[in-house]
Amino acid sequence: MEAFKMKIAGLERELPLCEVSEHLDIAAFVMFGDVEITKAAAAALLEKCPEHDVVVTAEAKGIPLCYEMARMGCGDYEIARKSIKVYDVNPISYEVHSITTKAVQKLYLAENRAERLRGKRVLIVDDVISTGASLEVLIHLVKEAGGIIVGKAAVLAEGKAADRDDIIYLEKLPLFPK
Repeated sequence: MEAFKMKIAGLERELPLCEVSEHLDIAAFVMFGDVEITKAAAAALLEKCPEHDVVVTAEAKGIPLCYEMARMGCGDYEIARKSIKVYDVNPISYEVHSITTKAVQKLYLAENRAERLRGKRVLIVDDVISTGASLEVLIHLVKEAGGIIVGKAAVLAEGKAADRDDIIYLEKLPLFPK
């Protein structure tokens, strides 16, 4: 399998190239199981991010980063879930179609979890921002919950996302057209 080499938060990594369509490959950045990159990326992002009360991400790939940023910083985090659990009362939800997921998904934030965001300064984080679809859903969920978004951050900004001036990121990640 082909790979793309890059430096992230001072650490070198090889990201496998994965086909998302017959015309496009992406370099897959997966933090699961890589504690070293998770800690380094969290610390580097916190240096660039504004003050916040709670960190929010979408299930699942952003969870290690979100947790580590909360642990190192504000001490609080919340996850927008991909499914409703029996303990999720009156969830708010929005649909999302991410570049790395073949089907349309929904993200949910249960009422009791959403109440924790009301009036709080919220930092939205993810591993990679590409099309911005997942980010937009998180923005809607946080706003509906009454949270005050103070920043949007990711380890990597993929493709045109690197041209955005409303996100904080560590490195640019190219797309690989075929």
